[in-house]
Amino acid sequence: MSETAQRDWSAIDALADRWLGRYAELAPTAAGYRGLPGVRHDRWDDFSPAGAAELAAAQRDVLDELAALTPRDDIDAVTAAELGGQLSLALARYDAGTHLGDVNVVASPVQMFRLALETQPRSTGAERAAVSIRLGTLGAAVDGYLESLAEGMRVGIVPARRQVLAAAAQARASAVGVVALADGLAGADLAAAAFTVLADFLEHTLAPAARLGDGVGREAYALASEGFLGTRIDLDATYQWGLDQLAAISLEQAAVAELILPGATQAEVMAALDADPSNILHGTDALREWMQRTSDAAIAALSGSTFEIPQPLTTLECMIAPSATGLIYYTGPSDDFSRPGRMWWSVPHGITRFSTWRERTTVYHEGVPGHHLQVGQAVHNRDRLNSWRRLLSGTSGHSEGWALYAERLMDELGFLASPADRFGMLGAQRMRAARVVLDIGVHLGKQRPDGEGVWDAEYALRFMRDNVPIDEARLAFEVDRYLGWPGQAASYLVGQRVWETLRDDYLAVPGADLRSFHAEALALGGVGLDTLRSALLAR
Repeated sequence: MSETAQRDWSAIDALADRWLGRYAELAPTAAGYRGLPGVRHDRWDDFSPAGAAELAAAQRDVLDELAALTPRDDIDAVTAAELGGQLSLALARYDAGTHLGDVNVVASPVQMFRLALETQPRSTGAERAAVSIRLGTLGAAVDGYLESLAEGMRVGIVPARRQVLAAAAQARASAVGVVALADGLAGADLAAAAFTVLADFLEHTLAPAARLGDGVGREAYALASEGFLGTRIDLDATYQWGLDQLAAISLEQAAVAELILPGATQAEVMAALDADPSNILHGTDALREWMQRTSDAAIAALSGSTFEIPQPLTTLECMIAPSATGLIYYTGPSDDFSRPGRMWWSVPHGITRFSTWRERTTVYHEGVPGHHLQVGQAVHNRDRLNSWRRLLSGTSGHSEGWALYAERLMDELGFLASPADRFGMLGAQRMRAARVVLDIGVHLGKQRPDGEGVWDAEYALRFMRDNVPIDEARLAFEVDRYLGWPGQAASYLVGQRVWETLRDDYLAVPGADLRSFHAEALALGGVGLDTLRSALLAR
């Protein structure tokens, strides 16, 4: 972003930043993971029903204050729209009791406990002491969570049994892994015991009461979808659009496959690429070094051309995560950039061979110009945006849509010029299209594309196997993820469609260019898709 004078903060800015501080106080687990300032890293959230009620009451107080304020400028208008919209949706989810059945395989407290310990700073004595305190007090946090799940059972709000059993297995793995993660710090045994208590409850108490079906239904899905996107979509039209996108991307990938190995099947093309030593890395050290080289090269090439990249964002650390879940994820920089943005790869046990043709697009997705540039630009924009806008605001449709936009952009800019890399990128895009169809199909109970009944978990696995040729373990995890996190999987490609449409509309104005579009769009920080449209098209 170009240099600008710091704006005078308004009453709306002050309210947003007070909310940020209150959120960090009430939700230190998630706030610490996000790198928010003022977080007590020696505390956990109160995951009990009382804790959820306290958070909801604080959100209502902010909405009441916001209703009495008038935006002073365009920046205020965006803040008011987003703060009001995001808190209103959070309260709608609270009123629906979603926190009482919050168990899934990727984004529930079961995983939050582990991720908080994995990413918590520990370079100083005080930071290591905070980790020890969290290890020793995990049991109390788990007890509060179990109280909420028990209340959900009492009132009939329960998760799917498939999610409960898979989460129980994760908790048992964490009970073993937390000892190594603790690295000799006090409290490891207590944390291991807490994870075991959690696993036992999930497996023996909650699972028998859990629902057998995986779909959440149209009403619950619509609420979740709006939260992830920051806009309402026509679910039936989007389902059909997803099918159309899947067909188009499949044809595009087939054309690239023909360039690589004429007349071969997709599986044969993949085998040929994996047999080429130039495409293969051996060991996690080689993987991390390749990720770092690829990321550094992208930053150097894009800075000053297609993007304005501030100096603090030129540092992106590529890391191998201590866990072995198979997830690849990004954590943003801390407010003062003392903790840089980081790309994490959680490599499953026993996996030592990696294909660069599959993963180059992943580095662009998680790093630059993907999440690192988007999140880091917001954090850096302290002269124009309040701290809530910079550090916490956002939606999945905005952030993941941008990351998919970034993948396609890198192809358009020539960074995926080899047929192998383009084949890998299109495989990733095909996966995102397939899960739009699966996500909406399962949760709304729609007719299957083959016309032989309605969607269920068994068909979802078969559908993904036909469209996404990855190993069975990862495939099963991905399907479980979509089944347990309604609305999130579809937000990627839906968000990408919005980003690409807005770019085309922006560039249709005489004098506009791609660099200015990126600068103006990223200057907004994290927003919902409705706000993104109105802010960019109102210029």
